[in-house]
Amino acid sequence: MQKKKRILLKIGSNTLTKETDNISRGKIEDIASQIAKLKETYEFIIVSSGAIAVAKQFVKLESKQKDVFVKQALASIGQPHLIRIYQEIFREYGLLSSQCLLSYSDFEKDESKTNITNTIKVLVNNNYIPIINENDTVATDEIKFGDNDKLAALTASLLEVDLLIIATNTNGIYTKESIQNKVPKTIEEVINFDDLKNEIVNSKSSHGSGGMQSKIEAAEVAKKANIETWIVNGLVDNFICNAFDNKVPFTKIK
Repeated sequence: MQKKKRILLKIGSNTLTKETDNISRGKIEDIASQIAKLKETYEFIIVSSGAIAVAKQFVKLESKQKDVFVKQALASIGQPHLIRIYQEIFREYGLLSSQCLLSYSDFEKDESKTNITNTIKVLVNNNYIPIINENDTVATDEIKFGDNDKLAALTASLLEVDLLIIATNTNGIYTKESIQNKVPKTIEEVINFDDLKNEIVNSKSSHGSGGMQSKIEAAEVAKKANIETWIVNGLVDNFICNAFDNKVPFTKIK
């Protein structure tokens, strides 16, 4: 039996909400249906933001604490709801899922790295899709630094995946000139990182804390581990399958 290729799919808050103020069940259904179609050939690990966005749908916290503590509290409220939505929808497509909460400090200790690898190996071997988020209640890096892009790249490297797909709200990375001309043109393939960095126009997304800069940094981490990164428009339905079939413009970073 041929070994399945392993994909790490990173989904940001902007993709999950389809750029609204609510988590889109339709988008999670779109992701589930694609994984169901591809599961004979590929095994998936997901890094998903969205806990804070879920909590904001039905909670308004009153607090005199710093904003970061309010966001951590929102993440604590939203995370179980986010996983419940994933599990409900994935189950409808015959998919099993589990929750893994990680912190950046976990990647600094050999014992923690071994534990993460072994746990996820057991899950994947038993057909569970690990859904990973940063443990925002105790760590603030995702809140402060970049919408889980770096977490996705570190996880991809640790688990030696075959492909990192970062779902975002653009058709990949656009050339700087095309953005200035207001006719965005996708950079389809990147081999030289220095050339790519010169093209970056950094902008933050409405829910996410990242932007294209953090995606480039994530791709650079992945490249050091010899992992190819695709930056794909996750707002479009069927975005993973369409990228595999080259039906949509997106950026490949080799």
